[in-house]
Amino acid sequence: MLAPLAAVILFLAAIVAAFWYLRIEEIEREHEAVRRDVEYAQQRLRLRLLERQEQLMRIARDISNGEVDAQEFIKRSDSLTTQYPELQALTWIDDRRQILATRAAPTMPFSLLRNAGDLLQAGETESVYALARDLLQPVYSQPAGGNTPSQLLQLQLPIAVQGRFTGVVMGEFSIDGLLRYGAPPEVLARYAVTLLDSDGRVLAGTALSPRDGGRHLLPWAPQANEYQVPVSPVGNGLVLRAQAYRTSLNVVGNGLFWLVGALSLITAWMLIATWRHTRRRVATQHALVAETNFRRAMENSMLTGMRALDMQGRMTYVNAAFCQMTGWTEAELVGQTPPYTYWPDDEHEVLMGRLADELSGKTIHGGFQVRVKRKSGSVFDARLYMSPLIDPNGLQTGWMTSMTDITEPNRVREQLSASYERFTVVLESLDAAVSVAPLGSHELLFANKLYRQWFGSNTEGHLQLVAQAGVPDDSGDDTTDEVDGLMGLPTDSLTDAQAGNAEIFIPALGKWLEVRSRYLNWVDGRLAQMVIATDITPRRQAEEQSAQQAERAQSVSRLITMGEMASSVAHELNQPLAAIANYCSGMSTRIRNQQISEEALLEALDKTARQAQRAGQIIQRIRSFVKKSEPNRTLTDVAPIVGEATELADIELKRRSVQLSRYVAARLPRLLVDPILIGQVLVNLMKNAAESIDAAQRPPGRRSVELRVVPRHIDGQGAVEFSVLDSGQGLAPEVLERLFEAFFSTKSEGMGIGLNLCRSIVESHQGRMQAENIYNGNEVIGCRFYFWIPVRASPPSIAAPSVSETTDT
Repeated sequence: MLAPLAAVILFLAAIVAAFWYLRIEEIEREHEAVRRDVEYAQQRLRLRLLERQEQLMRIARDISNGEVDAQEFIKRSDSLTTQYPELQALTWIDDRRQILATRAAPTMPFSLLRNAGDLLQAGETESVYALARDLLQPVYSQPAGGNTPSQLLQLQLPIAVQGRFTGVVMGEFSIDGLLRYGAPPEVLARYAVTLLDSDGRVLAGTALSPRDGGRHLLPWAPQANEYQVPVSPVGNGLVLRAQAYRTSLNVVGNGLFWLVGALSLITAWMLIATWRHTRRRVATQHALVAETNFRRAMENSMLTGMRALDMQGRMTYVNAAFCQMTGWTEAELVGQTPPYTYWPDDEHEVLMGRLADELSGKTIHGGFQVRVKRKSGSVFDARLYMSPLIDPNGLQTGWMTSMTDITEPNRVREQLSASYERFTVVLESLDAAVSVAPLGSHELLFANKLYRQWFGSNTEGHLQLVAQAGVPDDSGDDTTDEVDGLMGLPTDSLTDAQAGNAEIFIPALGKWLEVRSRYLNWVDGRLAQMVIATDITPRRQAEEQSAQQAERAQSVSRLITMGEMASSVAHELNQPLAAIANYCSGMSTRIRNQQISEEALLEALDKTARQAQRAGQIIQRIRSFVKKSEPNRTLTDVAPIVGEATELADIELKRRSVQLSRYVAARLPRLLVDPILIGQVLVNLMKNAAESIDAAQRPPGRRSVELRVVPRHIDGQGAVEFSVLDSGQGLAPEVLERLFEAFFSTKSEGMGIGLNLCRSIVESHQGRMQAENIYNGNEVIGCRFYFWIPVRASPPSIAAPSVSETTDT
């Protein structure tokens, strides 16, 4: 297949090479013709310039001999300019650069005319004049004309008298006239002839544009056929260039070339098309063989048995899976007619009737189940599906049957049915109501026995539980529009989420229920919501009783604290009461002796009133601290709580000669707390600190307790930390481990409920309490109790812990 294609390509290459060689030969001939004509034209121009130069030299020689004056010079100039049109002007200049005589042709531009008696302008022909004077030889020059090239060519011939320079004769030639009258007419007709300066600018003539055969800007475009040569005796300052016109369509444009090329391309295209068609046929054959092998391998590897019957019920084909199922070989099965050998003996009549229905076209789309007998005599369950076999002409030629062994699926189905029954029994026996309903619908998918006893067999109870528990339910109010609002959203994040729970009260049942809800994918793929409601009425009643007992325990703890501080309180009250008694006794004595004025009496009464007010404030603080009240959590400033607690604790600290210092940070956030309970914790901690210092028998300089209240950032949330530092003897390691246990105390008369109760109060406010020793090197120099309360913490459902969780140290 490649040999003809290679031959055509070689033929095309030979044709292209031949035409290319002919084209190169033609271009060379054209270049040679242009060069020859340009050199001929250059010779003609040179001879014409030399003739004019010879005529001007005769005039200069006659002037040096004294044979020509100004009038004769003008007369000869008129004759020359009239006879030779390219000569535009003749000028006689002396050695002082003064024009003695000048004559110009009528075609001379007015701006270039010179007058007798004028001096040569500086820079005009000065350099040429100086060169002719120095060399005493004829000098050609083209005077500068600004940005545009001058159209005149100057020739200056020196005048010498006995070897002494006396001036010049300057002739000015029209470059355009020189080209028009000096170049051969046949050359001008055949080429675009131009005269250029040394910079390549056109002085005379018209150059060809790229479209007409001139120079192209693109590098791959064909260049013009041109040739240029300098014009002597002027030199490189004047260049003659000729550009050939495009008079030939070149050989490549020949019709024979294009005909041969087109025929060769068509032949190559046909060979390539034939080659591609052959490759496609080979590829199709390979694909057909591969597809046949693939289908055969697929039939042999599939677990589904395949059987083909003709229109009379005769078996014409069975695959390997069918033979493996029945235990019969392909040779034994193909060609059999009903009844087949794999039919059970006791079901021939039934199977014959079903086969007759299938052959008559009464097919069952879902297939039908039969029992099949293996060659070994064992029987298994199978499901048969039949479909017609259609030939390429659209005619039915038989039936194709697929057989699947469903013994294992039947066994699994029976096990699932038994498992479902057991699961249903378990759910029906639960002491919690379980219900499942799809989102966006009022259909009840499942409800156990307890749910049906409480709410019946509708979804009203399910929706009521969801609404009261605050669980999101997208059921909506429009019962006619059963569109799932969450349709299209990913359900993995919903079904994998933790179950939400809430405690609600159902007035119709008179029960407290703990409701737990979660999303799940139902068996039909719908997103459903399962709700489990458990009766927690006994637990709620127990919690309420526990809360009441905890409240009483807190009140008793405050009374115990005041009892322990009774002597200190009595000493604190004794001072204002003694002062009142002294003021009253003094006033009575001075009144009887009439030794008191009205102002002194009023002053004494004011002091007595202040002492009575002081005693009343002490009693009021104690009463507020120990009175029994319901837990009341409000947003409270920290400073008032600390102030009330320190005023109460300061009584005990003064009795034990302990100095109290406190630091409360400015601009602390408000806390959602019960002020009395938090004050109770602070009083208990400060009282314990004073007792620890007293037990350690510290000297007066080291008997101090410090209370610090500062903001903290704990576990990613804002909090306020309360800490009490003492200078006592600290806590032993075994005491630190059991410090907050109920009924554990280090004091002989202690009940062991104070610190446990304090920790329970703090934890009920969602805070934490801890204790640690203060070290100076290895020496314990005190102890630090601290706890923190989160900012704006939400109150838990149970306000205070039960009595069984309280302790003191």
